[in-house]
Amino acid sequence: MNGTNLFKIALRALDNNKFRTFLTMLGIIIGVASVITMLAIGQGSKKSIQSQISEMGSNMIMIHPGNMESGGVRMGTSDMETLKLEDYKSLRDNSKYLAAVSPVVNSSGQLIYGTNNYPSSIYGVSPEYLNIRQLSIESGESFSDQDVVASAKVCLIGKTIVDNLFTGGEDPVGKVIRFNKIPFKVIGVLKSKGYNSMGQDQDAVVLSPYTTIQKRILAITHLQEIYCSALTEDMTDKATDEITTTLRHNHKLKDADKDDFDVRSQQELSTMLSSTTDLMTILLACIAGISLLVGGIGIMNIMYVSVTERTREIGLRMSVGARGIDILSQFLIEAILISITGGIIGVILGVGASFGVKLIAKWPIYIQPWSVFLSFGVCSITGVFFGWYPAKKAADLDPIEAIRYE
Repeated sequence: MNGTNLFKIALRALDNNKFRTFLTMLGIIIGVASVITMLAIGQGSKKSIQSQISEMGSNMIMIHPGNMESGGVRMGTSDMETLKLEDYKSLRDNSKYLAAVSPVVNSSGQLIYGTNNYPSSIYGVSPEYLNIRQLSIESGESFSDQDVVASAKVCLIGKTIVDNLFTGGEDPVGKVIRFNKIPFKVIGVLKSKGYNSMGQDQDAVVLSPYTTIQKRILAITHLQEIYCSALTEDMTDKATDEITTTLRHNHKLKDADKDDFDVRSQQELSTMLSSTTDLMTILLACIAGISLLVGGIGIMNIMYVSVTERTREIGLRMSVGARGIDILSQFLIEAILISITGGIIGVILGVGASFGVKLIAKWPIYIQPWSVFLSFGVCSITGVFFGWYPAKKAADLDPIEAIRYE
């Protein structure tokens, strides 16, 4: 019996039990659609996080004061004064792998303009900070190195600050706002960047020369943070090592001493978040994959029922010359047809559901071709695996006993 005849017989058998065949396919359809949708959501979240980290500066490096003990008491980073202007200048002037360096100091308070006010933080930085954080000016201009030297009371503000202080729609550039009681002239407005992957509003920001914040608000000489950017993302590790060497030398730390600072790169954050999203994606895919397993068990169950119902038919086919391999192939083709058809419908439904999630829930999705091929391949293997045993049972039937079966 040739393959074409076996295929026609299998199609006829499935057509005779349409509703039962559809219910059998349903497990495969739901399984494939679930796997594709879950993987699309997981990969979409990963891509979104990576994109937002890149927007913040994928080669950005952050230096914080480190924990240390003093008199047996562990001091937190907020109490530390280990970062000095000399550290900033050493990194700025002597580093081979850093493209830009900026000190960072900040203070929280109330921003006031006219009758409007808004709670926020003001950050003292150098002009290089905008390049490090990939910020750009929408209107006005940035402050200069001369403003830093003069400790000028000027600032740049983000869109959230504009929306909350300048509710009348007036142009903020040239206006004077107050931070607590200190006046600052707005010389520029930053382009909007929206929320980052941690849910923080990147537009609720006020930037001013670091010397202004140090002298006029905080009355300190040390730095709270130092932000840097490596020449390229590939040089981040070398830049991190160089920063560590420079700061240890500046702080006169011995080989046995622990660092009194902490260096973190965006690369580390990206790797950590990517590993977390990968784990969640695998978990979601495994949960969805259970549906495929249930669908495979459904195929095996229905094939067993089909073999039992058609025992006499099997006996008659064998008695007129059908071989065991023909019977095996016939039932195996039925199982594969169920799984492949269910797989195709599942792929269409999964892709549609993914875009439905994007449109309705506004979640980021990313459908990778390998996830579609993987789901389809698994459902095909499922059909062969779970259809083999019932088909083998049918092929091993004794023709005489099969004909006499009631």
